[in-house]
Amino acid sequence: MTVQEPETTDEATLPDPVPLMGCPYKSNPYPLYERMREAGPVHPVLFPSGVRAWLVTGYDAAHAALNDDRLGKNHDRGNDRWRARASIMPEPQHSRLQVHLLHQDPPKHTSMRRWVTDAFTPRRVEQLRPRFQELADSLVDALPAAGPADLVTGFAARFPFQVLAEVIGLPGELAARFDRDWGKVVQPVGPTDPGRPLYEARLHGLESYIAEVVAHKREHGDDDLLSRLVVARDRGELSRAEVDSMIFQLLVAGQEPVTNQITTALIALFRHPDQLARLRDDPGLLPRAVEELLRYDSAFELTTWRFFGQDGDLHGTEVPAGDSVIVSLCAANRDPRRFPAPDTLDLDRSPNPHLAFGHGIHFCPGAALARAELQIALGTLLTRLPGLHLAIRDEDIEWIPAVLGRGTNHLPVGYDRRL
Repeated sequence: MTVQEPETTDEATLPDPVPLMGCPYKSNPYPLYERMREAGPVHPVLFPSGVRAWLVTGYDAAHAALNDDRLGKNHDRGNDRWRARASIMPEPQHSRLQVHLLHQDPPKHTSMRRWVTDAFTPRRVEQLRPRFQELADSLVDALPAAGPADLVTGFAARFPFQVLAEVIGLPGELAARFDRDWGKVVQPVGPTDPGRPLYEARLHGLESYIAEVVAHKREHGDDDLLSRLVVARDRGELSRAEVDSMIFQLLVAGQEPVTNQITTALIALFRHPDQLARLRDDPGLLPRAVEELLRYDSAFELTTWRFFGQDGDLHGTEVPAGDSVIVSLCAANRDPRRFPAPDTLDLDRSPNPHLAFGHGIHFCPGAALARAELQIALGTLLTRLPGLHLAIRDEDIEWIPAVLGRGTNHLPVGYDRRL
């Protein structure tokens, strides 16, 4: 990781702003989150891109912020200070790809969300489970007969996208050509960063791919989500930018967080071999275990931006209009005032009202699908790869330098054999 390391500070004093960057922070942010929670619910923070924001950390404060209708998501609410650093996706791509659900407020958000929810209902997810299991088994069949293997390239980076393609109606020939590297366009790369040309090349590649998906669905429409979005665009019910943005959100947000959550869940289990063995021997624990793994180390570490339309009080902190407010889901999910022994991985934890999928009107519409994917992925890997273990030292895990998420691009493992 090449980002600047945060300066060391006195244990009793938090810097102003708190830098959210550097390898120690990305590998284990929880000690810092603990200090922040103890000091108060809201803190000024600094991201590697230079963006300054207000971070909400405690469970009660996070839950309230996620349901606070004063806090809007539309980028038009951002002030000039935020826009100077955070609006790093250049025009015209920003206007064409950033008007999806995550950046909308009611009533537009309400009307746009209706177009996608039917595809992700718990009932439909359950109907598709046998197909998802076939996809998982096929990927495990392609792994080496015995370790080592990289479970990101061999499984975690491929399974969620194959599932997503089934759910939204992405044809196989187009799904096979999707470049996971395009998903990195959500990772900030400033205008003067040496990696800017590569960033813009990814943007152009993704835009061309989305245009191809739209053209294919216009010619070969079916009863699926992508086809319905294209029909809505042609009828004038959704704009071109709205449809392109929604497809962009589906392709990126529908895959990468699940890929990362598979890796964070496996790493947590590798660090707790007794819990791994218990889950392997009793698959009936999977639904509850997945909820605990989501709480324990969520792949969606931080939410995207929220803004006050006018200066407002946020749990005792005055936040200027247009400054970005971000909720730390990971910090909320480790709050001891809500979860007893929050740093303990307890597969029997119940109730478990974690915030890994957010809360309120922006609660993840794909939560039921993500839960099913995690249950199938973990159950399949633990059952079919006996002796599964981490093949590198824990300290050698390279955590992705993403601003909002947690995960790793490589997870070398060993196992006795492939069943």
